[in-house]
Amino acid sequence: MTPIHQPARTHRQGAPARPAHVGVIGGGPAGLIAAELLASAGLQVTVFDAMPSVGRKFLLAGRGGLNLTHSEAHEAFLDRYGARRTQLAPMIDAFGPTALRAWAHALGIETFVGSSGRVFPTEMKAAPLLRAWLVRLRAAGVQFAVRHRWRGWAPTPATETVTAAAHANEDAHPCPATTPGSQHLLFDTPDGERVVAMDVVVLALGGGSWAKLGSDGAWVPLLRAAGVEVADLLPANCGFDVARLPTDARSPLLPGWSTHFAERFRGQPLKSVVARFTAADGTMYERAGECLISATGIEGGLIYALSAPLRDTLLEHGSATLHLDLAPGRSAERLAAELGRPRGSRSMASHLQSQAGIKGVKAGLLRECLAKTDFDDPARLAASIKALPLTLVATRPLDEAISSAGGVRFEAVDAHLMLHARPGVFVAGEMLDWEAPTGGYLLTACFASGAAAARGVLHWLSAAKITPAAAGTASP
Repeated sequence: MTPIHQPARTHRQGAPARPAHVGVIGGGPAGLIAAELLASAGLQVTVFDAMPSVGRKFLLAGRGGLNLTHSEAHEAFLDRYGARRTQLAPMIDAFGPTALRAWAHALGIETFVGSSGRVFPTEMKAAPLLRAWLVRLRAAGVQFAVRHRWRGWAPTPATETVTAAAHANEDAHPCPATTPGSQHLLFDTPDGERVVAMDVVVLALGGGSWAKLGSDGAWVPLLRAAGVEVADLLPANCGFDVARLPTDARSPLLPGWSTHFAERFRGQPLKSVVARFTAADGTMYERAGECLISATGIEGGLIYALSAPLRDTLLEHGSATLHLDLAPGRSAERLAAELGRPRGSRSMASHLQSQAGIKGVKAGLLRECLAKTDFDDPARLAASIKALPLTLVATRPLDEAISSAGGVRFEAVDAHLMLHARPGVFVAGEMLDWEAPTGGYLLTACFASGAAAARGVLHWLSAAKITPAAAGTASP
């Protein structure tokens, strides 16, 4: 990891030398890496989290195999962040995939590159990494205040010190008293409202998905009330609801799948397909993979990879049309010739399977989306197999999404991720207005922005002439 600037050991004239106390609100990857770097620079750090323990979303993300980062070439990696490439590039340059893997190795967690280029821990789990990480954080003096839900800034100055009882600390270690600083934070706790004073704050509360794990977007109105420009939170890496053609072509589209199709094929994978889509700005997308039939539409990896342009087009036009190639290995001409062969007494289902390799959920999807007369014309049927149109009419709810788009606009923060409207308050992770596909890109940017916020804190404290407790570098 690139060493982080160490503030000079000076202080305001007449004031006693003391370590600055930093409050990190949010115990996900962005918040925890910020806490680690700040503690290693000699600062007092307290991590506040609304949940009974930290890292819960991180653990859930790693339940099926923690995709830590990606081995993709650097420039291609940065391109995954789309319109926010410019803003995120310096952060990832400072703490990107290579540094992230080295950091994990220093925790005793070995990693490997999978066949898709994704990087995983050898144990394919998040729990061992998180356990080792928390051990190191506690050894560095980081305190944890769990069951503390942030409610914004207190209207009056705080006067009380932070105690172990106030923290409801998960490991029951005593928390050092703090000299009241300029940031007076209001929390809901099991013991009622509590006001805590900090010198500096790092906000790393996550986006708006996975509310049950603490990422509920409740911070949006708090920051807007403080004069911070926040883009609306939107689903990212999400599924979509579909609309189907009615029996009468003159009637409007019907929402969702038919009862018969949903009951029979819900939860089944749609394998070996190619998705094609033209976005509102004219950009053409094509991607191969597999997806999943949901109760009301379609979801899964292939859809998540296209979810950003699909969502934006849907928002602009009210719907988006996705075309699925159900037989990528065959041309429309070949399919038409094969389907045009006499089928005799065989059913259409048998004919589709024997001549085109179409069966199961793919055959059901054709029945769901096409008119009966389409099956009587081999050329028309072949064209539909190669480009079956699905009309997407809504994203799935934000809380169902893997991640969220939107958040604190980069125009609202300075080059060090400090809020213009609230000096001494820094923002990291999914709270910032960026999005990325799955594949390790999300986690990498969360770590990178958390590290960037920590560097920003140290830069600001140095300028404010507040001393850390001890000299040294901020490398884990």
